[in-house]
Amino acid sequence: MSTLSAPVHVRGLTRRYGTRTALEGLDLDLWPGVTGLLGRNGAGKTTLLRCLATDLEPSAGRIRLLGRDPERAAERARIRARLGYLPQNPEFYPYFTAFGLLDYMAVLKELGGRRARHDEVRRGLERVGLTDRRHSRIRRLSGGMRQRLGLAAALLGDPEVLLLDEPTIGLDPEQRIRFRGLVSELGVRSTVVLSTHQIEDVAALCQRVVCLDEGRVVFDGTPGELVDRARGHVWDHDGHPGRGHTAWRLADGRYRVLTPTSAPAGPGLEPVEPTLEEAYLLLTGAR
Repeated sequence: MSTLSAPVHVRGLTRRYGTRTALEGLDLDLWPGVTGLLGRNGAGKTTLLRCLATDLEPSAGRIRLLGRDPERAAERARIRARLGYLPQNPEFYPYFTAFGLLDYMAVLKELGGRRARHDEVRRGLERVGLTDRRHSRIRRLSGGMRQRLGLAAALLGDPEVLLLDEPTIGLDPEQRIRFRGLVSELGVRSTVVLSTHQIEDVAALCQRVVCLDEGRVVFDGTPGELVDRARGHVWDHDGHPGRGHTAWRLADGRYRVLTPTSAPAGPGLEPVEPTLEEAYLLLTGAR
């Protein structure tokens, strides 16, 4: 199947802010399923999502979304009607009610007539557990509730492409489990991109992981393939191995040690099975 038929098709994507390059020559094809987007702060994750959401124009390169060109106004409008986007720290009109905001967003997405639109709004509120706050003004909602409302807005109409930037900020454990259920269901038929620092969400949801560093893709594969790279580089030790190593103390008093080479860094180190988080830390060279 041609990569041009991928719901998200990116070639040579570059985005600059003055003299700083946030994305440089990015090539990426995304298919239905949930893709985790990982990277340190400043790696280019939010910039990539904003470009895919048609909120930010590339400095160079091309993007095709759902077979359409977002640089053309008519096609961009059609893309936005089939795309859901939750930005990091979304801002809402504070005097809207939760129902009113979603209804406004549904109008912008042209989700049928009034009755069908209101049915979709009620469904959205129920999916994120906000039915009982539907008449509350946004300024009276907690941070976690506003985050859930933003997720409900992104989910309106079951979009074919769903872009989520740090979606679980402010959610408690029960709400995060509910979020995972929603996203995993959507990933069966939609192309979902999940940008997060919560590695456990990636491990639980994602069939594919894309890691960015300094605006470039440094890994693209399955979570299992990323973990495989870390085998032989993660160790257990009864004390801190000394300066120059990535290590931290565990609750039982022992230390977890990461070594960039497979050779042990000293006596008493025992190899252990790496986690996805540890594999990610090794990939990005965290200290």
